[in-house]
Amino acid sequence: MNKFVEKESDFSNMVNARLSRRGFLMGTAAAGAGAFLALNPVAKAIAGNMNNALLNFEAIPTSTSDSIVLPKGYSWNTLMSWGDPIFVNAPKFNPNGKQDSKAQALQFGDNTDGMSVFPLSNDRAILAVNNEYTNYEFLFAHQGKEMTADDVAKAQAAVGITIVEIVKKNGQWTMDSAGKANRRITANTEMEVTGPAAGHDLLKTKADPTGKKVLGTFNNCANGETPWGTYLTCEENFNDFFGSEQNAELTPDDKRYGIKAEQSDYQWHNFDDRFDVAKNPNEPNRFGWVVEIDPNDPTSTPLKRTGLGRFKHENAALVVNDDGHVVVYLGDDERGEHLYKFVSKDKYQEGNNRANRNLLEEGTLYVAKFAMKDDKLEGDGQWLELTYGKNGLTRENGFNSQAEVMIFARRAATQVGATTMDRPEWVAVHPDKKHVFCTLTNNKYRGVKEGQDVDGVNPRAENHYGQIVRWAPTNANHVSDTFQWDLYVIAGNPTVHKDSLYAGSDNINKDNMFNSPDGIGFDKAGRLWIQTDGNYSNKGDFAGQGNNQMLCGDPNTGEVRRFLTGPIGCEITGLTFSEDQKTMFVGVQHPSGHFPQGGNSKPRSTIVMITKDNGGVIGS
Repeated sequence: MNKFVEKESDFSNMVNARLSRRGFLMGTAAAGAGAFLALNPVAKAIAGNMNNALLNFEAIPTSTSDSIVLPKGYSWNTLMSWGDPIFVNAPKFNPNGKQDSKAQALQFGDNTDGMSVFPLSNDRAILAVNNEYTNYEFLFAHQGKEMTADDVAKAQAAVGITIVEIVKKNGQWTMDSAGKANRRITANTEMEVTGPAAGHDLLKTKADPTGKKVLGTFNNCANGETPWGTYLTCEENFNDFFGSEQNAELTPDDKRYGIKAEQSDYQWHNFDDRFDVAKNPNEPNRFGWVVEIDPNDPTSTPLKRTGLGRFKHENAALVVNDDGHVVVYLGDDERGEHLYKFVSKDKYQEGNNRANRNLLEEGTLYVAKFAMKDDKLEGDGQWLELTYGKNGLTRENGFNSQAEVMIFARRAATQVGATTMDRPEWVAVHPDKKHVFCTLTNNKYRGVKEGQDVDGVNPRAENHYGQIVRWAPTNANHVSDTFQWDLYVIAGNPTVHKDSLYAGSDNINKDNMFNSPDGIGFDKAGRLWIQTDGNYSNKGDFAGQGNNQMLCGDPNTGEVRRFLTGPIGCEITGLTFSEDQKTMFVGVQHPSGHFPQGGNSKPRSTIVMITKDNGGVIGS
């Protein structure tokens, strides 16, 4: 489709017999939840034993309450909330908003996001957690209206990563403030730049003429983990922290990454020249990377892995291919951006973690191009190589080195003809290692903005519900340049839109509808957990959808059930399990009511622990 689609009615007319919900379902000659997938080769391959039910819990209805709601037989408890002390000498949280930067540096950061558990024994583990950004309305008594240098330092101490040891006592996990691995990594922690962009002129600053030593990480969205025991944290909307009140010569690349010479909401540039783009134009180039961290060693230096490209990273889903190459799938979370994968140059060596820790330093980055089969929301795909000198990535087209290809990965993706996507967020690899899933959360520009035409993998104009795409690498080989794809679920509202694609795919109904899928992850049994960060107005297009939530999907059948609803105003994000799969850790970000303490208390971003009352495996 080459013409822009301005309205849902226009779109529906164009796809009446081709891509409408009703026409699509009739074309499959199948019925039942998720049945539209049953004739698809990707779905066939993943189906296996259709009688082996994965979803063994009673689905719950939507909620608008200011609490966590779970199915019968499940309970939740708080593990850690913003401001909780993570060291024995740390001050307790004070809700008055007047604690200083030194206090925050010893406390759990704000707005929890992606996280991973690293087991140490049956009853002890390390939990690494992203702290994405801060809410000045709650962080400061003055709500950000009277900022000082220490206030900025406090905000910088509230972001980054929190690493703590957790212990299991009497069947429940608690945070151990005396844990030897406990650590805060903030916007001022020294980091080393590795890979093709290390030392490049575009990364050099007055404070760091080497271009290899960066202070800090922030806007850490989701995450990943490696089989050699390291944590991958992903820098997303880093541009929000830069600004200037002076004239700055911004490049088209700066603008594409959202860099602006104006007052930023966070006001860091007013007190820290690093964040003033007029004074330090190269500083933004030092962010937008994947950072590798050793959670076991609190003295280790985090490593910015530039071989994985610079963009607004959502998460990093790693899989070891059968031939030993490490493959990392990466989404760029902005409307009209792209989906990537990294393939390591060297191979994974079982038991040789010293060598494995260099695997993300060198490799090849690719970006996805999707093609649609006629009359079906499925098709083939190709991975396009982002290597200097190939596919038009040449000096004539504005690229002078592999370093520049990585620093300006977005422009490189456009140059090679990658498919623009509806905000690629989390990617998750199925335990069978043959299938990969990615949430495409929404895109108000689809079918409206130039370069973002409606297509098979992004089939709706002004998409405000989102979808989940899945693909199977050719011959189950993640290094392959080709793949086959379909849509596992198209979120929507069938009570409002009836037969159009805005109602969602046929595995969506009034009892499980949702919008804006964001976080996803598999448990060991192959259940797909889906978290939302969407519109919770419960009105109009979103009537009946309630607060943000977490659902569980069965990739075998396409069935989706609601498992959890969150408190008022929150995003449900961050997902990991204890080794025995009997405790699920889930993040509740930016609640706006009085969660988790209730009453008239200040809302606090929180990690909750979910357990089954009979002590069983979550979801079983």
